[in-house]
Amino acid sequence: MRRSLVIVGAGPRGTGLIERIAANAPELYGGSGLDLHLVDPHPPGAGRIWRAAQSPLLWMNSHAEDVTMFTDETVDMAGPVRPGPTLHEWAGIDGRTFADRQLQGAYLRWVHEQAVAALPESVTVHHHPRRALRVSGPREGRQQVWLEGRSRPLLADLVVLTLGHLDAEPDDEQRALAEYARTHGLVHLPPDFTADSDLSALAPGEPVLVRGFGLAFVDLMALLTEGRGGRYEGDTYLPSGREPVLHVGSRRGVPYHSKIGYDWTGERPPLPRFLGPDRIDELLGRPDGFDFRRDVWPLVEKELGFAHYHRLFTVQPERTAMRWSDFEEKYAAGDGADIRALVASAVPDPRDRLDLARLDRPLRGVRFASHEEFQEGLREYVEADLGRRHDPSHSADLAVFLGLLSVYGQLVRLGDIGGWWHGFFSYLASGPPGPRLRQLLALSRAGVVRFVGADMEVRAEGGEFRASSPTVPGHVVAARALVEARLPEPTVRRALDPLLRGLHAEGAAESPDGLLRVDRTDGRLLDRQGRPHPRRFALGPHTDGRTPGAFTRPRTGGPAFRQNDATARAALEFLATLAGRAAA
Repeated sequence: MRRSLVIVGAGPRGTGLIERIAANAPELYGGSGLDLHLVDPHPPGAGRIWRAAQSPLLWMNSHAEDVTMFTDETVDMAGPVRPGPTLHEWAGIDGRTFADRQLQGAYLRWVHEQAVAALPESVTVHHHPRRALRVSGPREGRQQVWLEGRSRPLLADLVVLTLGHLDAEPDDEQRALAEYARTHGLVHLPPDFTADSDLSALAPGEPVLVRGFGLAFVDLMALLTEGRGGRYEGDTYLPSGREPVLHVGSRRGVPYHSKIGYDWTGERPPLPRFLGPDRIDELLGRPDGFDFRRDVWPLVEKELGFAHYHRLFTVQPERTAMRWSDFEEKYAAGDGADIRALVASAVPDPRDRLDLARLDRPLRGVRFASHEEFQEGLREYVEADLGRRHDPSHSADLAVFLGLLSVYGQLVRLGDIGGWWHGFFSYLASGPPGPRLRQLLALSRAGVVRFVGADMEVRAEGGEFRASSPTVPGHVVAARALVEARLPEPTVRRALDPLLRGLHAEGAAESPDGLLRVDRTDGRLLDRQGRPHPRRFALGPHTDGRTPGAFTRPRTGGPAFRQNDATARAALEFLATLAGRAAA
């Protein structure tokens, strides 16, 4: 009997899993055949997020040379390395290009085709352009995957969920705001994928409150300006007259840091140093568990500081007052106040010191006398950020970026450590391209974008929405439209996906933040007793093993690649065992 594997979700994570199945099958699977079923209403490879049917104004936030779907020797995995081209090599474009998402979708479709072509001849791939509604079946028997519009299920020896980003039902605050909008004839757009939002209700010239200053805002900004006929001439924006006026704020009150605009040269910091596999093993082995802020964050701070100062001392020693060997010895032995005192004595210029708290909340405690004064102040902040992130004399910032990648790769093993870390990582390491922030400055000068401030508060009162911030005391912005510029939270309980909700109802475990709990070794779903399901796996942002993304920059040990390899090998070994039993 032919074995059957169902992958629900055929976007980049599903494609990455297929690539690892193809790479590992010659070693691990010698069965009489395998049916591999891909279930996804969107085209394989690109999936929903990277589909061709979206505006070419929407860019990636990574250079084309920093995007790959292929493994290399830096990935810590048991399976074989199968190298392949980065996006810029495949597309034949400048590596420093920020490609649009349509081009990335084409790359992903090609990678998918290559992965399928590399499968053994005994593997047959079937694509089902439908939604999966439910998974049923006994723990020790074949699973049934029920599809929309089909009365009979797909039979599967194993099921792997690679669902990607999902829609979610609104939380209590969003429901209240939506009801208020309906009652008073206002516009309220809840958290969503900007490419899927209907922006037609945002009227030209009208004020719009925007809560969120990350990548979803950048997409919104592009669609409501150039997308409505405006254009840039150098650093000047020429409006079409069809733009609304965007009043944007957030918890931090500032945009994500610009992508770094120069290449790495010279020696890399030897990472991991203070937060490596041994420390993760020690944290996982604590009988009473661990607390992120108390036990993990100090190690993260020390690791990022080590990356920063290693670069500063080895490349710009004239900006330090101590030999690196002496600094390193004292840094390794110290913590907290000891390290702060060491840095103060060894690094004379405060601008050369790493202050993560200041980086995280640059407007904390800062007050402006007027709204206009704040507009000028934030433009100066963005200009300074752009200047520094494109100046190789501050290459310690790029070392911190490499440190963030290293830390993330380790923290994945700890499971759900809360959403704060993911947001902090994205804010520092996954911000917009520099040209997007230049556009933001031009839009601010043109009056199309207005800054609200940090800890933005939105109230529904007086038949309208009102926003304020302690950054500009006493200033209030009123509007008849509110946009929540962020992705929906990937929680199991609030997911609109019926398959996930069904798994939760049947006993699948969830983390404190509402993510699916999975076995850290191979991605098997855990039940509420902590038992791994022998026939169900999950990878991606809806799990407590989520990673920065399904693809990554080359030679950084991509944790998603490591997870894909472990799941592929576990699945193939299980299927091979079943095939062996059947043959016997």
